Parts: sequence; C-alpha cells; structure tokens
Amino acid sequence: MDTLRIEIEKHIKKCVYPLKEKEALREALKLKLTKKEFKLLKAWAENTPAHTLQETLNIDKERYDVLSSKLIKKLNQEKIKQAICI
Repeated sequence: MDTLRIEIEKHIKKCVYPLKEKEALREALKLKLTKKEFKLLKAWAENTPAHTLQETLNIDKERYDVLSSKLIKKLNQEKIKQAICI
C-alpha cells in the first residue's frame, strides 16, 4: 500500500469508504489542499523530520503547528472525504 494512503488513514477519524487509487488520490488532494498542505502530507508519509520540513517550507515551528492542525481538520471534512474516497 502507498505510504500517502497510510498517512491519510492515520489522520481521518472515520473513513467509511476506501480511498481512491494512488494517482486519483493524489489528484484529488492537489485540488483540495494548498501546496504547503500537500507537501506537508507527503513529507509525513515519507517520515521527514519536522525541522527539515520547516526549513523546506520556510516556516517556523508555530506556523508548522498551525499548518499541521489545519491539514488534519481539512482531511476530516466531509467534502474532502468525498473527494478522496471511492
């Protein structure tokens, strides 16, 4: 299974339907997330350390925490779930 799918499933509280296949999932995420949110999610899936990611995205710890929180909330919105699930 794709690491991005595994990472998404970790953060979604209740996923009734299975996630889309790899490419369709990526396309749906790119439409629904900001570029930084998408990069953050991909980095989580690749187990990139937070400090490395902060440097890559050019953000401080506080902004990283806010971005992380927003991303998790977004992944749990019904509109997003409908877009990324079959």
